[in-house]
This record gives sequence, C-alpha cells and structure tokens, in this order.
Amino acid sequence: MEKYNVLVVDDEKEIRDAIEIYLKNEGVTVLKAKDGVDALEILHEQEVHLIILDIMMPRLDGISATYKIREEKNIPIIILSAKSEDTDKILGLQVGADDYITKPFNPMELVARVKSQLRRYVTFGTFEGAKKVIDLNGLTLDQSAKEVTVHGEVVRLTPIEYKIVELLMTNAGRVFSINEIYELVWKEPNYNAENTVAVHIRKIREKIEIDSKNPRFLKVVWGIGYKMEK
Repeated sequence: MEKYNVLVVDDEKEIRDAIEIYLKNEGVTVLKAKDGVDALEILHEQEVHLIILDIMMPRLDGISATYKIREEKNIPIIILSAKSEDTDKILGLQVGADDYITKPFNPMELVARVKSQLRRYVTFGTFEGAKKVIDLNGLTLDQSAKEVTVHGEVVRLTPIEYKIVELLMTNAGRVFSINEIYELVWKEPNYNAENTVAVHIRKIREKIEIDSKNPRFLKVVWGIGYKMEK
C-alpha cells in the first residue's frame, strides 16, 4: 500500500494503539485523536486520507464529528461502534460515513476495509466502456474531473456516493439490484447490504433531486432495485 495518513479517533487509548499496530504493518501512517474536537484540529493541520471514527466519545461524538467533517471534506469515514444496533450504523451513514465496523472487530476485516476505502478515494476508477462526460437531462457526470453537477451546480458527493452515481449513470436505463450495487461499488460480497445501499441512495437523492420524494433522475424499481432515468 502507498503511504497514506489514517486518523484514528477513539476515547480508548488501547483501541487507538491496537489499530495503529495493525495499520502500521500495512505501511500506513496513523494519526490519533481521543475525541471529535481533537480530530477536527488534526484535519485542519495535516493531510488525512481516511478516518476511523468511534461513535461514543466525550466532547464531540462520532456522529456530530462526521457531520462537521462532511461540511468541508469528502475523505472516507469508517464508523467504529460498540453498539450492534442497526440504528447507530444507519445514523452514521446518513450523516456521511462511508462504512462501519462493530466492536469487537476482526483486525483483518478492519485492514481490508481501510484498504478498500483508500483505493476508492485515491483512484476512484471508471467502469469499462464508460464515456468521459454523460448528461441525463441536466444531471451531468464528468468522469475526468470526478464531478457531478445538476443544471451546472456542482454536487458534493462522498467517494461512495460518487461511485454509485457513476455506476448508474454510465448504465442509464439499466436496473441494478441492491446486491449488484453493493458488490460493484464496495468490491466485496454483500453483507447486510440493504440498509447500507438504501441510506446512500437516500443521501444521493437529497443532493441531486429537487424533490427527493418524487425523484426525477434516480428511480426505484419496486422489488428489483434502482436505475438512472435515461
């Protein structure tokens, strides 16, 4: 792996130190913060390529920190939660996280997810045969600039959101199931993909649709999946 800076944010020193050991073995530089306030300070001072962020922390919790980070930056965020309830994971995804891992976590799974997010963030990649610029009645994808606009206005998308939009726009009219979207975008077998994909689709709609409840571009095909309207 190339030299990347990963910020680990957790109020438990043992967790921060353990993650540092796992990632250092992969050649990653690890920055550490004990809460969301410290994390925001580090982000303003240093280049960070990915954040691993605990939910339950003093001063500024992981959900609030994610919300603030997303106001300025689109770097990948992996939520780390001691709770197994889907509501915490979904809330994290809703405010802009890209992925989540539940404590106690498998070190190999953590490393794999970090690598996967870094690959998408740094290289993005394009789907075979795709055009450089695609316009669907005002929704425009510029693959060279990695940019999506709606009637000329730039839409700020997270790396995962961009990949979903890219997949659907480069295959406009084709319906993708939730499992297909997950496996093509996350590049791994789906595991509890429905909630994860649905949250990201909802966030994309809020950003690209005038009325997200009556979408013009990103349509649901009930019982099958999603598509971009040609």
